[in-house]
Parts: sequence; C-alpha cells; structure tokens
Amino acid sequence: MSSITIACLDMAGTTVADDGSVMAAFTAALDRFGPAPGGAAHDEAMRIVHATMGQSKIEVFREILGDEATALHANDVFEERYGAEVEAGRITALPGAAEAITVLCDAGIQVCLLTGFSPATRDAIIDRLGWQPLIDLALSPADAGRGRPWPDLPLTALLRLGGGAVSELAVVGDTPSDIESGLRAGAGLVAGVLTGRTTRNEFEAAKTPHVLDTISDLLPLAGVSTAS
Repeated sequence: MSSITIACLDMAGTTVADDGSVMAAFTAALDRFGPAPGGAAHDEAMRIVHATMGQSKIEVFREILGDEATALHANDVFEERYGAEVEAGRITALPGAAEAITVLCDAGIQVCLLTGFSPATRDAIIDRLGWQPLIDLALSPADAGRGRPWPDLPLTALLRLGGGAVSELAVVGDTPSDIESGLRAGAGLVAGVLTGRTTRNEFEAAKTPHVLDTISDLLPLAGVSTAS
C-alpha cells in the first residue's frame, strides 16, 4: 500500500495549462502600476516575477512595488485580467491531469489543489474546469497564513484533511517555490513537473527529489497502480 494519503498538487503549470496567461496578467498590472518599460527598474521587476512564480501574487507585488496600497491595486488588476482569461474559457486542464486526480482519489489518496492565486480566482478556475467533485480541498495563501516557499500550504492541507504525519504528504509543482515548500514541510514525496516554466536543470539545482514529465508520472511514485 502507498504511504501517501494526501497529494498536494499545484494548479497553473502543473495541473492547469498556463499558456502565458499568468505572465500576461502580471504584465497588465505592472504596465499600470510598475516601473516604466525599458529601464533597469522594469527589468528587475520582471526578473522578480519570473523568480517568484508559484508564490502569493500579492506578496510578489509588495516586493516589486514596496507600497501596500499600490501593491493591492496591482493585485486587483492581475486578478481582473486573469479572471477574464478564465471567463473566456482560455484556461484549460493539462492533458491527463483530471484523470490523474481521479486515479489518486480512487486509490484513497485525498487531493488538495494549491495555488498562489486568491481564493476567488482559484475557485473560478476549479468551477470552469468542473473539478469541484474531483478534489477534497483547495488552498490559497489567504487560507494558510503564508504562501510558498513557506510550508504553510501543505501543512494546512495535512491538518484540514486529517493526515497523520508529514511523511504522508506528496507535494508536486512546476516551480522551485513549490519544491522548497514541500521540502520545508517535510513531505514524504516532493516532485517537480516539466509542464510549467522550470527546466530539468533548474529543478536539479533546487535539489528536487523527483522530476516528472507530467502530473501523470506521480501515480507510480505514490504507489498507485495504473493498470486497468
């Protein structure tokens, strides 16, 4: 039997196709409230955006903009832009993601979706994909205290879903922040997937225990049989 009882899966880039929507939303927000394009400050802002993929969006804007009110306004623009992408049906599931979630649940493993999005955006994505019946829980930084790379999200999932030990957790994501969060939480299985923006070399530099081509490759690692 698998020792994994709770699978914490990232959303954008891991189970949900991004196709540039996250970067487009960041760009729209920074065009309104960030440094002017073409300068060193703008280049640094975009470097931070890339380096903090997977983390709480409001925290990213706070780091870039330095002013709470401006960060909140920028975050509102981000949420509006990304919400429009969801509403227009341009947010889709990655191939095999829904099937992998179903197999995990059928094997008795509870599934929690983790994200740096706000709860409203997160829930809109889940509703659009029709995933509410498939999962046991979904968490955003607002639900846990701190976002990634802190361990709060997977540890909150463990507590809310009644897990017995951190060794029962699997944490899977497409960014180094996902990996660091899982390692800090002491998860029994931590894996990166190559369906997002992070390369295999970048995952290896982040000391990622397992690097997977897709979320479907999690199943054998979690001790789940894929035989029909």
